[in-house]
Amino acid sequence: MYAMRAEDSAPATRFRSDRICRVNGELYFSTRENTLEGPFDGQVIERKIQAYIARMQRQDSKG
Repeated sequence: MYAMRAEDSAPATRFRSDRICRVNGELYFSTRENTLEGPFDGQVIERKIQAYIARMQRQDSKG
């Protein structure tokens, strides 16, 4: 993927990786900040990921 994030000075190639994993039968997602968030139920993990992204974007806009 060739794209530019808000904090980047120039477009660059980005490689997506699988950030959802199962540990002892429970779902977690890893973040760019090297945290492992969870555990989550399979039916709510997508909402939790979206909530995490929104929280981090709010935090960036304050900083």
